[in-house]
Amino acid sequence: MKRRLLIVVMGVLLASVGVKAQPTGDGGLNPHEIQSLKTMVEGSYDYFFLEAMVQRQKGHDDAAFDLLRHCVELRPDAAEAYYFLAQYYGAMKHADKSHECVAKAAHLEPENTTFMETLAQSYIRREDYASAAEVVERLYGRNKDRLDLLEMLYSLYIQQKDYDRAVDVLNRLEAADGMSEQLTYAKCGIYMRQEQYDKATEALKQLADQYPNDLNYQCQYADQLLTEANINEDPKQKQAAVDIYQQILSQEPDNVRAQSSMESYLRLEGDTLAADRLALQILLNHNTTTEQKSLMLRKAIQRSEEQGGDSTKILDTFRLLLAQPEPDVDIAALYAAYMDLKNMPADSIKPVLERILQIQPDNMAARLQLVSYAWSENDRDRVIELCQAARQYNPDEMAFYYYQGMAYYQNDDPDAALGAFRNGVGVINEQSNPALVSDFYAVMGDLLHQKGLAREAFEAYDSCLQWKDDNIMCLNNYAYYLSELGQQLDRAEQMSYKTVKAEPKNATYLDTYAWILFMQKRYAEARIYIEQALQNTEDSADNSVILEHAGDIYIQNGNVDQALQMWQEAQLTRPNDKTLTRKIKQKKYITK
Repeated sequence: MKRRLLIVVMGVLLASVGVKAQPTGDGGLNPHEIQSLKTMVEGSYDYFFLEAMVQRQKGHDDAAFDLLRHCVELRPDAAEAYYFLAQYYGAMKHADKSHECVAKAAHLEPENTTFMETLAQSYIRREDYASAAEVVERLYGRNKDRLDLLEMLYSLYIQQKDYDRAVDVLNRLEAADGMSEQLTYAKCGIYMRQEQYDKATEALKQLADQYPNDLNYQCQYADQLLTEANINEDPKQKQAAVDIYQQILSQEPDNVRAQSSMESYLRLEGDTLAADRLALQILLNHNTTTEQKSLMLRKAIQRSEEQGGDSTKILDTFRLLLAQPEPDVDIAALYAAYMDLKNMPADSIKPVLERILQIQPDNMAARLQLVSYAWSENDRDRVIELCQAARQYNPDEMAFYYYQGMAYYQNDDPDAALGAFRNGVGVINEQSNPALVSDFYAVMGDLLHQKGLAREAFEAYDSCLQWKDDNIMCLNNYAYYLSELGQQLDRAEQMSYKTVKAEPKNATYLDTYAWILFMQKRYAEARIYIEQALQNTEDSADNSVILEHAGDIYIQNGNVDQALQMWQEAQLTRPNDKTLTRKIKQKKYITK
């Protein structure tokens, strides 16, 4: 049935171009008709393929895809149609079908570089690195000017852990492009993986021989020679490596690489004194980078700790380094960190931090640590001085405004404190420490309230709680000040209750909560909490406010004698308080 339909279709196609089909005796087509049909089919393929490309250009991908599938039905040997179909299957996440199509295209036209490179990439995506390497080898075999193909081959062989072939590729690269540091290091890396240490040594020797005036290559060769000597326990090789180091240092006494290698050799040989002397030379060498110095010092610290932690030599070394004409700030910072590690007193560390600020005035870490020391020593004037200088060098660091404001606050200078806090608001950002920002706004709110700026104070408290909604100090003060004004008592009660839950034995928080309940006329509940507050007061503290509140609560609960007792005890601390005097005289609650 299918054959009959195909013959009919062929007849229609032939008729459309004026070819009359003459069936043979067995019902088939004669050779002339078959040739005409082939010509017709090829012509229709060109039409459909061209139309597919037009639709592709217009972005009509569905139409282009259907046309391309029809193209491969018309001509199963059409490599370009398979190539474009592979792209569409890839876009549809049909990886197997995409790979099948690109493999077909490459098989049909193996000389087409684009098809072959696409096939190689397809194999790589499938992690079939062996097949990818075969394709790339064929590509390189046809075009040996393309060194990028060799680089790809190297990666593919490394993926397969086929190190012999990887080295072969590196040799081909070397033959094409000449010996280079990069290629030599790559070969050495492979040889070391294979534990072929002699080959690694030989590769570096060739590089050193190629560039005899490059002392860095000479030193690398000596390093590898020493590595092989240690593995083979070969004293002659060791001496050969040492001879190279000494030769380098005779030409260039300040060669840090050779000095460092020699220092490592001496330490491995157990000659600690000679190694330490050389290490000090390296640290004082003007060619030694900060990173190298830091690494050496960290190693020295580690050795010292492993040997018992005697800090004398380490501290002497740091002092010597800081005494140099242009001391390194990173080394000074490491010095301070080491002193802190050894739990040395602040008086010993502070001069080092001051030295850091002399070298680098904008060193924020050193300044903050000095502020911390001054704060712990209650040296508020020094805190203010350090933070004031930070306005010039670290103007965007909020912590300095906070500590300066707090120092002014404790110095009973609320105006200066408030100024510091207001200046600091502008530098708060998303990266700021939430806990510090929260405390910042809490103290700012207290200062604003002291100045009678209730609305601004409450705004500051709101900001505080946005950064940290469980800031207990803020919750207590905010709730109490609201209750004093008789405002938002329900919210005040909720905030105050959080503080009592957090610290159930804090007399101040219990008093605040009792007072808010009192303002809500919940006198019986207020009595429970004020009595808890009285039980947790400290004898050394001024408890007159708590005592007065207790009297107010007792009187509203009908406990006159207890109320009078509380008011009278409060009066001992505040003998001139007229409101207390009136309460006692009239035996009733009186608002201020």
